Amino acid sequence: MSTPARRGRPRKLPLGEQRERVLRAAASLYALHGEQATIEQIARQAGVSRQSVYESFGDRATLFTEVVADVEERSFVGIVALAREKTPNLRAWARMNYANMFAFVAANPEAFPVLREAERLGNPALTRLRERLARVYTDVSRQRWAEHGVDAGRSDNALVTLYFAMTEALVQMTWDGQAPDADALIDLLTEFTVGGITRLREPDVDVIDRLR
Repeated sequence: MSTPARRGRPRKLPLGEQRERVLRAAASLYALHGEQATIEQIARQAGVSRQSVYESFGDRATLFTEVVADVEERSFVGIVALAREKTPNLRAWARMNYANMFAFVAANPEAFPVLREAERLGNPALTRLRERLARVYTDVSRQRWAEHGVDAGRSDNALVTLYFAMTEALVQMTWDGQAPDADALIDLLTEFTVGGITRLREPDVDVIDRLR
């Protein structure tokens, strides 16, 4: 006769895994309920005890701050991942980066709601993310202008800000009925971007000169 397995307390997760579970569960719940999500809800979703959450993060305010910081960093790394990739032309580069942002949002639907909630509560996490992304993309944009012999002046900063605003608006838009195919939206952004830059490079357009 086999000896029945001994029952005891469940094996405690390693601290790193436990912390990661709590951060992801909290992000998901903050996206749905804002900062009002409770420790009990978070612990239940993470599969850990309330005491474990308190031991790892101290209190609700600290947990929220750390979740926002984690979401901000994951968003920056995920969105900027392909910024410096070499492509045959501007159209391919623009489309690749727009598609990457759409893919990031699809895989991390909690990201922007959490960052917007942080902004509402006085933590400018979304503003910081936009500024960090803009610095990287502005640098890359300036290099691409230079490859075509164009001194972009301050126009690259303005263009990057504009394109991020358009992309962010589209990836978060609530549609009346079924949302359009993501590829169609990515193509729209790509053509808008490339068409605008092509137009700015024409000799009778003085917008760039006025922004230098």
